[in-house]
Amino acid sequence: MTEVQIDVAALESMQSLLGEQFKDTLEFCCSEFERLGNEVIATLGNDKEASIRHAHSLKSNAAQFGATSLSEVARDIELSLNQDNLDQATSASAYLMAQVTGSQAKLNEWLATN
Repeated sequence: MTEVQIDVAALESMQSLLGEQFKDTLEFCCSEFERLGNEVIATLGNDKEASIRHAHSLKSNAAQFGATSLSEVARDIELSLNQDNLDQATSASAYLMAQVTGSQAKLNEWLATN
């Protein structure tokens, strides 16, 4: 999956929920996307439990802030690892950092105009 998809309704919901803290929280989440993505890549094939944990966290954080395509890639990695399918997880991970970078760009673009 190469197309980056953002769910604006999820973003607006979080903005309504967090109020003044939304901007700082979104910026923090964008940095967490990168950290967690790097952790998934670093642990993939070396530490299954850590890879699953990082992919799960990335999946959840991305979904909460509307980064749907990033969440889907992280979900695919998590599910594949839970099914002991390292090849499939590795294949999905090829898209992970492009999704992180693309999602960060689209979320920051949205933030700048809202």
